[in-house]
Amino acid sequence: MSQLNATDLPRWDLTDFYQSIDDQAILAELAQAEQLAKSFHQRFEATFKSDSWSPTDLVAAIEAYEQVEELMGKLISYAYLNYATHLTDSNVVKFFQMIQEKITAFSTHLIFFTLDLNKIDEAILLQAYGSNESLHHYKPWIESLRLFRPHQLDHNLEQLFHEKSLTSRNAWVRLYDETLASLTFTYENQLLPLAQILDLLSHKESQVRKTAALSLSEGLKQRLPLFAMVTNVLAKDKEIEDTWRQYPHSVAARNLSNQVEDEVVNALVEAVKHNYKNLSHRYYQLKAKCLRVDKLDYWDRNAPLPEAEDKPIAWDEARHIVLEAYQAFSPEMSEIGTRFFTKNWIDVPALASKQSGAFAHPTIPSAHPYILLNYQGKLRDVMTLAHELGHGIHQVLASDLGLFLSSTPLTIAETASVFGEMLTFRSLLQKTTSVSQKRSLIAAKIEDMLNTSVRQIAFFEFEREVHNRRKAGELSVEELNAIWIETQGEALGPWVNLDPALMPYWSYISHFIHAPFYVYAYAFGDCLVNSLYSVYQQGHPDFAAKYLKLLQAGGSKRHHELLAPFNLDARDSEFWQKGLNVIIGLIDEFETLMDA
Repeated sequence: MSQLNATDLPRWDLTDFYQSIDDQAILAELAQAEQLAKSFHQRFEATFKSDSWSPTDLVAAIEAYEQVEELMGKLISYAYLNYATHLTDSNVVKFFQMIQEKITAFSTHLIFFTLDLNKIDEAILLQAYGSNESLHHYKPWIESLRLFRPHQLDHNLEQLFHEKSLTSRNAWVRLYDETLASLTFTYENQLLPLAQILDLLSHKESQVRKTAALSLSEGLKQRLPLFAMVTNVLAKDKEIEDTWRQYPHSVAARNLSNQVEDEVVNALVEAVKHNYKNLSHRYYQLKAKCLRVDKLDYWDRNAPLPEAEDKPIAWDEARHIVLEAYQAFSPEMSEIGTRFFTKNWIDVPALASKQSGAFAHPTIPSAHPYILLNYQGKLRDVMTLAHELGHGIHQVLASDLGLFLSSTPLTIAETASVFGEMLTFRSLLQKTTSVSQKRSLIAAKIEDMLNTSVRQIAFFEFEREVHNRRKAGELSVEELNAIWIETQGEALGPWVNLDPALMPYWSYISHFIHAPFYVYAYAFGDCLVNSLYSVYQQGHPDFAAKYLKLLQAGGSKRHHELLAPFNLDARDSEFWQKGLNVIIGLIDEFETLMDA
C-alpha cells in the first residue's frame, strides 16, 4: 500500500520547458513569439492579399507560421500542464491566464493567413502542389484547413471571435474547472476530492459504493445551479457561432475537425444504440445474477465480482504489466513507452489540486508528450495507464511530421489508446489460469468496453439533446437532470435501477464543457480497434509494422487511407457491427464462464 501513497508516486518534470513560472526564459520567449507573429504579418499579408504569391512563397509562409505556432505552443503547453496539477494555486492560475491572454493577442497577427489560404482557388493550389515538392508535403494540412472554407467568416469577425474567446468560452471553462477542483465529498468524516470519491464507486463492498455514490450526488448538488449555468452559456455560445458559420447541425463542426463524414458518425451511433439490448442490457442482467440481486443499483455497474482480487496494484507492477504487453507486440513501442517512466513524463498520484481523470498532452513535436493520471491501484487504473501510454506513444511516433501534420483527429487519436488497452487486457488474460479470475478479468474488460462504447454514445445523445433543446431557451437543472436520466436509462436498460441520486452526475463529465461532442470518438476508437485487433488475431501479414506506420502517419491521412492496409473501411455499413460483435463475443464467453 505504501507505493500508493501520493508522496511515493512519480510527478512529472516540466523543466524540459522551463524551470518554473518565474523562469526569465518565459519572458524572453514571449517577446520572441510576439516579434515572430508581427514579422509574419508584415512579411506575408500583402503577398497573399494581392494574390501575387508563388509556391515558394507559400512554403516559406507555412514554415514561418509553423515556427511561431510551435513557440506559442510551447508556452501554452507549459502553462496548461502546470495549471492542471495546481488548480488551487492562485499564482499558477494567474500565470496560466496571463499566458493565454498573451498568446491570444499574438495570434491575432496570424489570423489573416489561414483565411487567405482558404480563399485560393482549388485549381491553382493543385497546380502549385505539382510544381513544389515541399508544398506537396503540407497538402494534408492544407486540405484539413479547407474543409472549413464554407464556414469561415471575414477577417474582422474571425478576429473578434478569437479575441473574445478569453472572456467568453475560455472563461466559462476555467470557472467550471476550478469549481470542480474545489469540490470535496464527505466520506466517513473525511473530505475527498472528486478522483477519490469516484474511485470508491468500484470498491468491493456494496455499502462503500452506495455511500460514495450518495456523497458524490450531494457534493455535486452544491454547485449544480452553477454547472447548469455554465452548460447553458456554452451551449448558447456554440449555437451563436454555429449560426454565424452556417453549420447545418450542432455536431457538424466536430465531425469536420475529426475529418469524418456525418453519415459515418450517424452509422456508428445508430449501430451502438441498436445493440443496447445485446450489449449493456444483456450484460447487466448477467451481472445482477452474479451479484445475486434482481437488479443492479447504479453504483454496482462497475463493481468487482465477488471473487475478484482486491489487492491494490502497486505503481511499479502497473508499469511492468503495461510495458510487458507493449513489448510482446512491438519492442519499439515498448521502448518509447519506457521513456515516459524513466524521464518523468507522467504525473501519477490522485490529489485534490489536480484535474480529475487522465489525459496525454502532445505539447509540441520538438519536445515530447506528458501524461496525467489519478492512479489509485485498481485494475481500471492500470488500463487507464495503458490507454494514455498508447496516446503518448502515438504522439511520439507522429512527431517527426512536424506541428501541423503530427496532430491527429480525435477519432484516430483514440485508436492507439484503445489498442493499448486491448494489448494489456489480452496479455493479462493469457496469464490467467483460474476460471474465477478469468471470469472477473473478462467482466472488467466488458465493463470497460461498455463504458467506452455504450456509455459514450449515451453521453453523445445527452449532449445532442441538450444542444438541440437549448435553442428554444435556457434549460433548468431539472430539465438537464431529466435528459440525463432518459439517455442513461435507454443505454443501461431494465436491469439497472436509476436512483434519483445519479441525476446530477452529468455535471462532472468535463468533456461536455471542454470539447463538445468529443465523446463519440471513444466509441469510434473502441469499435475500430475491435475490428483492427480481430485482423491482428487472424494473423494478418506484417500487422505490427503496418500498425506502426498508421501511428507514424499522424494527421497526414484520412481514416479510410489508414485502414486500407488492413482491408477495413469505416464507411462500410457492416464495419461498426463487426466491432460491436467483439464485445458481444466477450459477453458470450462471460456467460459460459458463469456456469463453469
